[in-house]
Amino acid sequence: MTWARRVVPAAAAALAALAARDLVQRDHALLRNFPILGRARYLLEAIGPELRQYIVAGNNEERPFTRDQRRWVYASAKQQNNYFGFGTDNDIEYTPGYPIIKHRTFGRAVPPSTPAAGHDVRLPCAKVLGAARGRAGAFRPESVVNISGMSFGSLSGNAVEALNRGAALAGCLQNTGEGGLSPYHRNGGDLVFQIGTAYFGCRDERGRFSLDRLRDLVAGAPVRALEIKLSQGAKPSLGGLLPGAKVSAEIAATRGVPEGRDCVSPSRHAEFSDCDSLLDWVELLAAETGLPVGIKSAVGDLGFWRELTDLMRDTGRGVDFVTVDGGEGGTGAAPLIFTDSVSLPFQQGFSRVYTLFAERNLHERVVFVGAGKLGLPDNAVVAFALGCDMVNVGREAMLAIGCIQAQKCHTDTCPTGVATQNAWLARGLDPARKAVRAANYIRTLRRDLMKVAEACGVEHPGLIDTDVVEFLDGRTGSTPLHEVYGYRPGWGLPAARDRAEIVRLMTGEAPQGGTAPPSPTAVG
Repeated sequence: MTWARRVVPAAAAALAALAARDLVQRDHALLRNFPILGRARYLLEAIGPELRQYIVAGNNEERPFTRDQRRWVYASAKQQNNYFGFGTDNDIEYTPGYPIIKHRTFGRAVPPSTPAAGHDVRLPCAKVLGAARGRAGAFRPESVVNISGMSFGSLSGNAVEALNRGAALAGCLQNTGEGGLSPYHRNGGDLVFQIGTAYFGCRDERGRFSLDRLRDLVAGAPVRALEIKLSQGAKPSLGGLLPGAKVSAEIAATRGVPEGRDCVSPSRHAEFSDCDSLLDWVELLAAETGLPVGIKSAVGDLGFWRELTDLMRDTGRGVDFVTVDGGEGGTGAAPLIFTDSVSLPFQQGFSRVYTLFAERNLHERVVFVGAGKLGLPDNAVVAFALGCDMVNVGREAMLAIGCIQAQKCHTDTCPTGVATQNAWLARGLDPARKAVRAANYIRTLRRDLMKVAEACGVEHPGLIDTDVVEFLDGRTGSTPLHEVYGYRPGWGLPAARDRAEIVRLMTGEAPQGGTAPPSPTAVG
């Protein structure tokens, strides 16, 4: 009994001290929100490989991101060892559609034999955004990896701030999402301002688009481009609703809506009704702000894209960039039928859109951005080979700042404070600490993309062509990427002048003779 009287109070005091430590530390949002109890998660994570080997799921069985994929993001964000040992556990030979990247023995780009540890690879876009149409604010994005549109309202203010600070550290762009430009977006990172169907942040008292308010907004914030959101992969052609209970004073001020009342996003824009009026609006926004203007859309019926590209070819009006979101995208809550079955997956949707632009000789005048699980190196390499100039990362960036794939984004109960407006849960996410992890992840992805480009014999991921990738048909056959999607020679690559300039930027030297470098297929 004497022993028990001493041990129990000591144990209680130790637990209280541990709980106090968890509440005040800033590295782990889960522990701040769930002291002591949250440690069970990290214990299970630590012994997860052993448990899975005998009891639970395999490394590649969970979705939307497998354990291996999440482990790679987490380790990259924390600057831990993100290598994998003992070979692949993917069933390569019996997985039709599995992508294989073909390295080259010899090539133009020779990778360094001893790359510096933690080296931040500079990977600017191979095209100058807005230059083809002479926009006053045309610029070359500093990073081919940027942060997707995720609104303040869907994400907590702390999460938005962490991503913006991370964008500043990594030198990349952050898309605001359609929820307006909040104070949390003003922490040093450059922005792409997304204009959705409700015109949040640039609407008048009646809820209509206000050009004056848009001009004032972009004049007072580091907005580098405007993106008109037509649809997104998670819920194409579906509007949205933020219940009044979640419309706080901050969200109301950011979006320009009444506090405490339901906030509705229509399924269609009111400022245009067809491709012709859309292009008129694009040109109006570009002329009034001087900024490059693009569109974001998931891909369904190709009639819209045919009409758009025909008008761009015939009238001279046009968008400066196109963001294609795959149906596997998931940063918006939606009915199951939409998440599972509406809109084409990224590769099919993007290749069809790119083909229409290329057939009309417009592909070199537009910057193509891909989204939809492209924050993983293998998916991103295929995207660049298909013609992407940049990729946007959404859920992968959420994982980098603490998301544990609890899949509670739509419930306002995200345990790590990423996708919630619950003040207690959001407080667990420390923006300054998580910003570093977001930047680490983006830098690591860029570095891996550069390593693959060098293995393929080229100086930049944007110079990887469709001959580099093949899809397995099974154990005994494979099909080159260009045959799978019907690409013609030269499709998927920037224009000759852009190829020459990106080589100069990456190497610090002008290409021989001042001309564009040859296609990698000609190098051998």
